[in-house]
Amino acid sequence: MERILEYSIRTASGARISGKAEANGVVRIIEPLQNAVLASVRATVRLPVSDATRIFMNGYQNWTYSPEYDKTGRTRGLKHLPCFLRGAYGLNRYGDYHFVDYPYKKGVTHGESWCYFRDGKRFLLFGSLDETPGYTLFRYDANKGELLIERDCKGMRVNGAFHAFDLYIAEGTEQEVFDGWFNEMGVRPLTGKKLFGYSSWYNRYQDINDATITDDLIGAKALLKEGDLFQIDDGWEAFVGDWLETDPKKFPNGLKASADAIHEAGFLAGLWLAPFVAQKGSKLVAEHPDWLLLHDGKPWSDGSNWGGFWSLDIDNPEVVAYVRKVLDRVLHEWGFDLVKLDFLYGAAPFGTETESRAARMIRAIDLLRDACKGKMILGCGVPLWPAFGKVEYCRVGCDVGLDWNDTKLMQITHRERVSTKQSIEDTIYRRQLNGRAFLNDPDVFFLREQNCKLTAEEKKKLYTVNALLGGFLLTSDALNAYTDTQKEQYREVRRLKEQATDVRVSAKNGKVSILFTIDGQTHLREIL
Repeated sequence: MERILEYSIRTASGARISGKAEANGVVRIIEPLQNAVLASVRATVRLPVSDATRIFMNGYQNWTYSPEYDKTGRTRGLKHLPCFLRGAYGLNRYGDYHFVDYPYKKGVTHGESWCYFRDGKRFLLFGSLDETPGYTLFRYDANKGELLIERDCKGMRVNGAFHAFDLYIAEGTEQEVFDGWFNEMGVRPLTGKKLFGYSSWYNRYQDINDATITDDLIGAKALLKEGDLFQIDDGWEAFVGDWLETDPKKFPNGLKASADAIHEAGFLAGLWLAPFVAQKGSKLVAEHPDWLLLHDGKPWSDGSNWGGFWSLDIDNPEVVAYVRKVLDRVLHEWGFDLVKLDFLYGAAPFGTETESRAARMIRAIDLLRDACKGKMILGCGVPLWPAFGKVEYCRVGCDVGLDWNDTKLMQITHRERVSTKQSIEDTIYRRQLNGRAFLNDPDVFFLREQNCKLTAEEKKKLYTVNALLGGFLLTSDALNAYTDTQKEQYREVRRLKEQATDVRVSAKNGKVSILFTIDGQTHLREIL
């Protein structure tokens, strides 16, 4: 069936350029503009779907809940929450709520960078080939049978050839359309090495110190393998943003001693930090208030974690120099092999007259990639397209929780909330990125009984999805507390990751199962 893309470019002066193109294969719409300020760049494609069609819209950043919808589904924003609640907790700063309108209409879904329409095993993919001119925003209205495509570039000044759209549109099997998209972009993963290991976060959270890390390392030595990752997560620093030294009360010997101990145990050493944000109360904010990113004359708040935190301004050369200095110290002076770089969306909450929001995010990732030469990056809290081919590993979902889907109250908040159920869904529906853009990090799994409310069946679903659909398999359990049964179960989870072949996702009638082969036998596990 022939699909036609009708587009229009409007400028602030009232000028309008319009045209049509066949919506198939590589679609590049480039128009010459002379010193023009953009008002809107949009295109529409007539696209009716059946009741059986499943619709995927990629959310703004990796934490953003991104399931498959049916034609009656809708993408929920924050309008149902009181303004004071949104403001008090900064709920509108974690996603695209501050720059995308959520219509709250049944049958209307939206996302960024790519989307697909699936009928059985047949996929129709719309993927951006270049986000530099602005994020590609997709909105599907099943009531109209129409896909709206926009560039997030309002207010930008353009003088020259403007790439209104750079799209890859293809129909075929899952492998065909996603292989075609990534081949057209020329994107390849930086590594094929799957990582196994341990993270301190989902058991101790910020309550870590020399003693707890030593204790966890003893447990890891008894179960993990040489070359696995031992990652120290948040809690080692006195304040978020003050990265050049450790909290002396927690780590009086510094983190070089910790990295050395991890290496002596035979593991790779990983460390968490959030390079583009700073916590209220940090030394950085007190000494360098001019380093904060301003919007309408005020520091830009990124959310409510740690009592509130702000973006740093990467247009400030001193900020760039600081980020480079921090990473040099962590990677080369302290000796860590991998950095988990989190809350990266804080680098680019908005653009300027000469640089789109997306281009700013791309520039921030490029800065990190250059500063981490020869070392590995695990990206997190990041819009995904800008990270394609630039980080070794990347989170593809929200944080897992210690229960299945958090409380009823939390379920009505933002799409970036903590949820084991939503993390599993994001891992399933962003599985196509694994081995194409980077290796997917589906977050940790649990086997423990203490400090965990997941049922045995829920734990099984979590570790099955994580093992079969990602390239990064960590647990946050206290490994030295494992029983013999749990140790054997861990080995089985690991074997599932190492030896399972012919992994396939079956999604029918709203139910999801994973099929795989191991030891010559095919297994099916129901997930959702």
